[in-house]
Amino acid sequence: MIGCAPNVFDENKVIQKVNSLDMTIFSKSGDKLYSITSPNSSYDNSELKFKLKKPYINIFNGEETKYIISSEESTLSDNNKLLKLKGNVKLKTPKKDEDILYADNFIWNIEKTNFLLEGNIKFENQNIILNSGKAILGSDNIIEFFNPVKYIIKDENNDNKYEINSENAYYNLDTESVSFNAKDKRVKSIIYF
Repeated sequence: MIGCAPNVFDENKVIQKVNSLDMTIFSKSGDKLYSITSPNSSYDNSELKFKLKKPYINIFNGEETKYIISSEESTLSDNNKLLKLKGNVKLKTPKKDEDILYADNFIWNIEKTNFLLEGNIKFENQNIILNSGKAILGSDNIIEFFNPVKYIIKDENNDNKYEINSENAYYNLDTESVSFNAKDKRVKSIIYF
């Protein structure tokens, strides 16, 4: 017996295009979680997913902005609980001497409060540069960088002064301190004179 399935067209599938999106998402208790603006977006009602071009995202801690994120494109799905950004992701803190975290991809499961960054990770502020292939930013403001990690301290001329290679590194955004961890290989340091 041979059977064929007929072509079925979903007449209920509607994709709405939005020229200028400005949306704020609140918690169940009414606190601001995050806001998104995008000059060009669409909403797929069959997948319940937003597709955003050039999004600009503010993540809040109370009424204060905790992080500002931008990228080339993103998707917001699972009832506004899963945010994925890709292409030139830039996460920064709003403080005067801003910390900037760059990545190829960013994933935030909003219920878990941790941010996963993958591909060409670069963390930079006025004093240091940290590079790795993967990082997790936790709700405790600690960024965990995964193997391999390259850490560079800059001098007043923005030249490399000190370099460390390690399996893992932890950067605390609050205390501006870094620690290194190696299980299999030793932490390797280079000093430039």
